[in-house]
Amino acid sequence: MGSPNDAFVVAEWRDAGGPPGPPRYIAPLHVHHRDDEAWYVLEGTLRVLVGDQEVEARTGSGVFVPRGIKHTYWNPNSEPVRYLLVMTSNIFCLIQEIHAMQERTAATLSAVFRKYDSELL
Repeated sequence: MGSPNDAFVVAEWRDAGGPPGPPRYIAPLHVHHRDDEAWYVLEGTLRVLVGDQEVEARTGSGVFVPRGIKHTYWNPNSEPVRYLLVMTSNIFCLIQEIHAMQERTAATLSAVFRKYDSELL
């Protein structure tokens, strides 16, 4: 819920899970220079790297990442996870533009992140 004109947006997301092994990042390691971001887990488990600390959020818990802190997140299990992503409208616009991209190379993704005062790491 929300739009680019709102102060913040709440979106429900899912990840189906997968086989054991290295993390399958839902988003690459990045930093937002002027925007905070948070996740609230509705069901399942989400793991979030916040700076150098790995945080596990299970059903009913959340994780907050302040602006300027590197982060990424993933579903560590083979079971699905369903979560709310609470973000600024700036991050919402970034995500929309990424999903609309026809070519996702390191260079094109980096340019889009910079456009929204964020950075791929």
